[in-house]
Amino acid sequence: MGQITLAGNPLIAVQLRRSARARRLSLRVSRLDGRVTLTLPNAVPEAEGVAFLRAKEAWLRGQLADVSGPVMVGPGARLPVEGVPHEIRTGPGRTVRQEAGVLFVPGPEEQAAARLKGWLRTRARDRLSEASDRYAARLGRGYNRLTLRDTRSRWGSCTHDGGLMYSWRLILGHPQVLDYVAAHEVAHLAHMNHSAAFWQQVEALYGDWRAPRKWLKEHGTELHRYRFD
Repeated sequence: MGQITLAGNPLIAVQLRRSARARRLSLRVSRLDGRVTLTLPNAVPEAEGVAFLRAKEAWLRGQLADVSGPVMVGPGARLPVEGVPHEIRTGPGRTVRQEAGVLFVPGPEEQAAARLKGWLRTRARDRLSEASDRYAARLGRGYNRLTLRDTRSRWGSCTHDGGLMYSWRLILGHPQVLDYVAAHEVAHLAHMNHSAAFWQQVEALYGDWRAPRKWLKEHGTELHRYRFD
């Protein structure tokens, strides 16, 4: 992967990526960190890619202006839980308490992020276990284990031996998005591919999956803005 710099104010660093699978030029701006990637099919000269980039400069600068920076989780910050923004405040007690758009976190402020992360992971496991159990029962197939990770490349996966993996950050998004991902991965217990039969199975389990899938594509990276370390 190479890099070029687009002149202007400010300068824009653009990562160049070659792809044997790409059929056309494409320009992508990461909603997480503002990284710009220009993908070129192998047969397209770099000069053509640069010309394409310059033609898209106004659009590109507009996209970069809209990119939000990271959010450090702690008292005073706002954090979504199941799609609803919550203000983080310190509070009494021994566990995190959720009340009408506020998360009260006990203990020293410097430990708030770690406490919230643990609370969110527990909540995510509960919701994802319930959804996976429900869809697996509907499918008539069981799964062997459920694990949570903090992955950026995928929201879930299913292994050949029936293991389900999910990103715990799904708990930050809308409940229907979490439900869709659970249905998607459970459907892989029957179809370890993305064939027409697989998507028919997802629809049979979940219903119309297009809206939550579109939301993840357009807004999913926003869930990685929240930093807990």
